[in-house]
Amino acid sequence: MTRQVLRGLGDSLAIAAGYVPVAFSFGLAAVQMGLGAPWAVAISAIVFAGASQFVLVSLLAAGGGPLTVVPTIWLLNARHLLYGRVVAEQLAQARPARVRPALAFGLTDEVFACAAARLPTLAPAQRAGWLAGLQAGAYGAWIAGTWLGAETGAQLVDRIPLLQEALQFVLPALFLSLLLQMGVHGRGRALWGAAGVTLLGLALGPAHVAIPAGMLAGAALQLLQAHVDEDGDDD
Repeated sequence: MTRQVLRGLGDSLAIAAGYVPVAFSFGLAAVQMGLGAPWAVAISAIVFAGASQFVLVSLLAAGGGPLTVVPTIWLLNARHLLYGRVVAEQLAQARPARVRPALAFGLTDEVFACAAARLPTLAPAQRAGWLAGLQAGAYGAWIAGTWLGAETGAQLVDRIPLLQEALQFVLPALFLSLLLQMGVHGRGRALWGAAGVTLLGLALGPAHVAIPAGMLAGAALQLLQAHVDEDGDDD
């Protein structure tokens, strides 16, 4: 188990390299919106949900209450219900079985992308340990990046004004690199569907609704394609 955890930690370096600047940007944004550094780190430690954390601090800064913040963040993270099903199938033979719920907390978009590509290549007994190491590396990088951004981000932006603009491209670049790592063969319908729903949503409503709607549409189309392929194989 220890060997697999260390192996997962090693494989988390690619995610960690992308997480530190994104989390740095979040820590900076949280402080600029009036939250202290401890609050920024606490949000990252408890929520650990990337884009939804930016939405969370924006809503708080705008005076949003629990009835606004909680449903919005839940909607943004609803896609993890689909992620969980896929990963649970890969961990079905893991022992002990109780490790599976514990691994749900660290199942971010990037961790899922890496796990979906790698778990099928591992022996069933190795999967839980590897995934735990992968998640630990990603989580540690996210917390560290948030702390750095909250504590030093304002000073760095004052010295290097272009830094804040550059940080806006880090998250899209990270998603693109992970998408290429997973491969796009057989996922064209899901990608085009997600893009179409997102663009339509942006034209009709706010981004924090359009983006999760596109994600859910892409995931649903991919699941539908998987069922169609399975039915075709059975025939």
